Amino acid sequence: MRILNRQTQRAEDGLDDDPMSGVANLFDASVVFIVALIFALFMAFNMVDMFDPNSEVTITKKGANGEMQIITKKGKDVKIEKVTPQEAEGKGLRLGTAYQLENGKVIYVPENE
Repeated sequence: MRILNRQTQRAEDGLDDDPMSGVANLFDASVVFIVALIFALFMAFNMVDMFDPNSEVTITKKGANGEMQIITKKGKDVKIEKVTPQEAEGKGLRLGTAYQLENGKVIYVPENE
């Protein structure tokens, strides 16, 4: 009889009125986790300069299909350019030489004047 009496007291206190009350807390916790994860990713990839309105950032991105994009941010303006495989024609000035190392890094050496 005591067990039955305890269950009726809990129902009268209003503790078990809404079984979905804990879901709101889970949603809030997940939003905080997502924001923290995005912030951590920006810190890991040194992308914090993207939020600075006075910075200039250039990013080169290559997709899975081999298509390349150049993303340039100057101040608040963001410009995305797609690199095409077509060859360019015209006259130009040689600026320097680029070397690719064994580990995949590319080093640019400007011409001496």
